[in-house]
Amino acid sequence: MNNAVAGFSKLSKKEKINWIAKEFFSNPDEALNIIRNYWNSDEKLQQLHDEFIENTITNFYIPLGVAPNFLINGKYKTIPMAIEESSVVAAASKSAKYWATRGGFKATVIDTEKIGQVHFTFKGEAETLTTFFNKIKSKFFSDTQSITKNMQQRGGGILDIHLKDKRDLLDNYFQLHATFETKDSMGANFINSCLEQFATTLKEEAHNADLDIQVIMSILSNYVPNCIVRAEVSCAIEDLKEKHIPNPQEFAERFVQAVQIAEVEPFRAVTHNKGIMNGVDAVILATGNDFRAVEAGVHAYASKNGQYASLSHAKIENGIFTFWLEIPLALGTVGGLTSLHPLVKLCLEMLEQPSAKELMQVVAVAGLAQNFAALRSLTTTGIQEGHMKMHLNNIINQFEASEEERLLIRSHFKKNTVSHSAVVEFIENLRK
Repeated sequence: MNNAVAGFSKLSKKEKINWIAKEFFSNPDEALNIIRNYWNSDEKLQQLHDEFIENTITNFYIPLGVAPNFLINGKYKTIPMAIEESSVVAAASKSAKYWATRGGFKATVIDTEKIGQVHFTFKGEAETLTTFFNKIKSKFFSDTQSITKNMQQRGGGILDIHLKDKRDLLDNYFQLHATFETKDSMGANFINSCLEQFATTLKEEAHNADLDIQVIMSILSNYVPNCIVRAEVSCAIEDLKEKHIPNPQEFAERFVQAVQIAEVEPFRAVTHNKGIMNGVDAVILATGNDFRAVEAGVHAYASKNGQYASLSHAKIENGIFTFWLEIPLALGTVGGLTSLHPLVKLCLEMLEQPSAKELMQVVAVAGLAQNFAALRSLTTTGIQEGHMKMHLNNIINQFEASEEERLLIRSHFKKNTVSHSAVVEFIENLRK
């Protein structure tokens, strides 16, 4: 391709696909066939998916699995998980089953405060700006009444607005720092609408007061350090015993040490937290929430003390093993994809139509369960034994093994170590 394409967005779906197939593929018909094979046969449903984003050409499938037997605050849940990585759903299910007989998971929402900011510059004395802000603060609330009315009826709305002096970071830089409660909605559109009205009010009032204020931008923050949920498990050390844990005291001590390493070593902490997010993201995606926003906020929270560190923690105290995490989660169960995507609606119904707070608890538990499964493997049998057995299917599919070959491969690797090279060698020998 040597030239830019003009007017691509104005082309029909068919025209876009034909152009892509012709421009980029040595076999355009094969490319077209792959694209069409992923369309839904229900034209109305396909149109719904087409309209979620721009320039849609087809659907990109990710498996939707379920992890049953999660005992959360005394009630069993089956958790939907949308993810492409082998062993994640199996690991979550294994952790759920393990802790169901040891008291289950406890989850608590600590706070649900969300944040938005109006970023602006002011050339003048800070005292002058403070006096001005205090004089017009009530107007920010009154000017947004039409926006906040419905949210207030649900118990949410604007909590407070603060003026922040940020001139230590940038010349003349100030901000309106606003906090919100959005109840069962993630609230992005609500918050941004309020912020844009704040900006309009600020500019109008500054003009009337002859103050040199320049609004740069108005936007919510995905860093929500006061929108926190805690999930934990605990039991007597002797109750940790199972097939792979013959010595529970030794296991508990090694487990705590593994967590402590992630608390002080960023290289380990990143992989440690990635394992937590395997569980978190899978549930967020299945329930139609924004996993990119959650990822950004969670990793910022992991760095809140000046160094990237573990999101989870563990301790042994008076013969009791405790493992927990606290993470920021700004989630919603109404609005957006939750009312549009059929599978999202199905997943929320599977979770018994949770409130945003209840979904926060489920997501945090999924993350803790995933982290426990990984650390249990790392401190006992090693991570690869279980992971590679689950990955075996991917390798088999890569080589398009016949049903007879599949049976022989699985039989062989029940007793032998799974690695990509070992499976490839076995398949090659079979075919000789």
